[in-house]
Amino acid sequence: MEKNENVTFEEAMQKLEQIVGALEEGNVPLEKAISLFQEGMNLSNICHEKLQSIEGKMDQIVEENGEIKSFSVQEDEA
Repeated sequence: MEKNENVTFEEAMQKLEQIVGALEEGNVPLEKAISLFQEGMNLSNICHEKLQSIEGKMDQIVEENGEIKSFSVQEDEA
């Protein structure tokens, strides 16, 4: 699969999971494994770009009164 912006996040993740499953089984010839790995990296990049795009859109949220409020996710400290 080439880097394609028309693929949905869900489609890319599903295909990526299939590739990971095939590689984890270990029954794939080396050349095919390399090809699958490259395709998986492309899919991973597509997912990352789509998540960044969504994150950018969610940086601001409109409050109930119509004001725009900056949005940030607070992560738990480990």
